[in-house]
Parts: sequence; structure tokens; C-alpha cells
Amino acid sequence: MIKNIFSTAVTDELIARINTLNQNTQPLWGKMNVAQMLAHCCVSYELAYEMEKFKKPNKFMKFIIKLLAKSQVVGEKPYPKNGRTAPVFLITDVREFEIEKDRLVAYLNKTQQLGESYFDGRESLSFGKLSIREWNNLFYKHLDHHLRQFGV
Repeated sequence: MIKNIFSTAVTDELIARINTLNQNTQPLWGKMNVAQMLAHCCVSYELAYEMEKFKKPNKFMKFIIKLLAKSQVVGEKPYPKNGRTAPVFLITDVREFEIEKDRLVAYLNKTQQLGESYFDGRESLSFGKLSIREWNNLFYKHLDHHLRQFGV
């Protein structure tokens, strides 16, 4: 069972894990450095809160994304190591560790403060309307995967 990211205790736990990172923390797998990983994790929240920044997929692409990726992204099964990353999530430029860390913590706090009811049936840019459980899985599972990638 995936932890409830809308819970204060779980949000606090995630922030504590993030706070153990520093700009020199090395990944156990993958190509991103720690600042890029933090920026990468922010994309999930940008897609939820700042959809206007992103190009909306056409109906055909949305169908394909739902068919091929939705169950992996919002389901209960953990992500595999070194899995494929959607192009919108690729972070290849230089990022500032403290800025990205602060952004991610702010998104976590915002998500917890808005709570489950804000997300109940809320539209996802790629997947359509999602349940509270699906939003929770999308947010928690992704962040937990990458924090584990960096050993925290």
C-alpha cells in the first residue's frame, strides 16, 4: 500500500528525507545529478498546478498515453530502476540544488494543504480525470522512487 501523501505525517517524512540530501549526494543508479532529480520531481507538480506551461496532448496521443503509461504511473506497482522517462520529465541542463529543493518542498506542502478533496476527480493533462488514490500514487510513488535512487 502506497503511503498517503495528503497526510501531514507523510509529507513531513518526505521533506525530512529531502533535507538529508545535499548538492554532492550521488545516485545509486541513473544519469541525473541530485539537483536535476529534484527538478525532475517538480514536474509532476507543475503538471498538476501549472498545466498552461505544457502542450496538451491531442486525443490520439492522450489515448496512447492512457493505454501505455497510465497504469504504471498511477497504479500500485513500484517503478523499475532505469525506466524510460517521458520527454517532459527529462532534465538535462544545470540546476541549482537549493532552488530545486525549495521548489519541491513548497509543492509538497501545497499538495498536503490543499488535501484530497482538491484532487478528487481532478483532470490530469495526460491521463484525464484521476481519483484521489491515483493522484496519491502518482505523487508519492514517483518521489519515493527518486529519493530511493539517491539513498534516502
